[in-house]
Amino acid sequence: MQLAPYFFWGCSIFLASGYNSFSKSMETMGKKQYQVQHGSCSYTFLLPETDNCRSSTSYVSNAVQRDAPLDYDDSVQRLQLLENIMENNTQWLMKVLNQTTRLELQLLEHSLSTNKLERQISDQTNEITKLQEKNSFLEKRVLEMEDKHTLQLKSIKDEKDQLQVLVARQNSIIEELEKQLVTATVNNSVLQKQQHDLMETVHNLLTMISTPNSKNNFIAKEEQISFKDCAEAFKSGLTTSGIYTLTVSNTVQEKKAYCDMETSGGGWTVIQRREDGSLDFHRTWKEYKMGFGDPAGEYWLGNEFVSQLTNQKRYVLKIHLKDWEGNEAYSLYDHFSLASEEQKYRIYLKGLTGTAGKISSISQPGNDFSTKDADNDKCICKCSQMLTGGWWFDACGPSNLNGMYYPLRQNNNKFNGIKWYYWKGSGYSLKATTMMIRPADF
Repeated sequence: MQLAPYFFWGCSIFLASGYNSFSKSMETMGKKQYQVQHGSCSYTFLLPETDNCRSSTSYVSNAVQRDAPLDYDDSVQRLQLLENIMENNTQWLMKVLNQTTRLELQLLEHSLSTNKLERQISDQTNEITKLQEKNSFLEKRVLEMEDKHTLQLKSIKDEKDQLQVLVARQNSIIEELEKQLVTATVNNSVLQKQQHDLMETVHNLLTMISTPNSKNNFIAKEEQISFKDCAEAFKSGLTTSGIYTLTVSNTVQEKKAYCDMETSGGGWTVIQRREDGSLDFHRTWKEYKMGFGDPAGEYWLGNEFVSQLTNQKRYVLKIHLKDWEGNEAYSLYDHFSLASEEQKYRIYLKGLTGTAGKISSISQPGNDFSTKDADNDKCICKCSQMLTGGWWFDACGPSNLNGMYYPLRQNNNKFNGIKWYYWKGSGYSLKATTMMIRPADF
């Protein structure tokens, strides 16, 4: 008779301790056990001992003898049924084992995925920690910069307040100086008029008391004779420097002018002279047009007269300069003329020679004439008002012989003084200047 074995199965991972205790109990019962390993799981089969089997057989034989042959067949059928059941259970067990293996693989894959995810989470956590540390550092830097900028703004505000106070103080000083300048200008004009009247009186007295053989009497008589210019007077035999009466051709307009009959052969008509600062040259357009001052001292002959004179024929211009150190220089232009008033008395110059610079300090090409009340320069700053005097300024330019007169030791760094840039620079104010003209064919 075949006996169905007892069997046990289980995964060694989960049933190791239980199997050990069960093996010991089976050994005490004298049972034989057979173990089969399948993957990570083991299976144990328990079979009864032979003696026990024989006794069981004897028992069954006796039972069969006692019973009928029909009972034996029934037992065989039962045993066959049990074996079928055992086989079915075994198949079912194999399916369970296969399913368990798949679950273990899935669990392993899940474990690996979990580990990978944990590493990724750990890496991200580290990155977040680093970003948080960096953010904390940046926040600290921002706070430090804000504090620094706050201090800087406070410092700038304090400086601004101080500058505003200083500007207000300077404005007050400037207003006071302007008042004093206006007062001084009025007083200077009064003194100049008184001086002019006095000089005319003295001149008339000298004319009246001069003797017939006196040189002064000769000049006084001769100056009543009208000439077109000083060159014409010189050619007529009058070779003594002094004041002469000039008349523009085809007009009855007369002008008193100083004639230099000695410099470079004589015959020079002086159109401007500065020598002591006794005359204010910050004048209006009309004054520069008609002329002002005394030909015996500082004066301006007049743009209208010079324009008419230089448009009749070609004239040369000589500018004689003196500094405060006793040096002298000159600039000679071979061709000089002034345009009409409609053309703003524009100056035309050609052919420079001389010792007062190789470059003309009067800007070329010619520029329009400007005064304090007629701004014709090329600068938005109104050069005549800023530098004083009437002149051909261009964009304020490198020269202005009609600027403010400054005495010795006050004549440096004066940009509104009497300047001739290409001889003494822009900040040096000259001691004396003379502008004179004569025909080019003299």
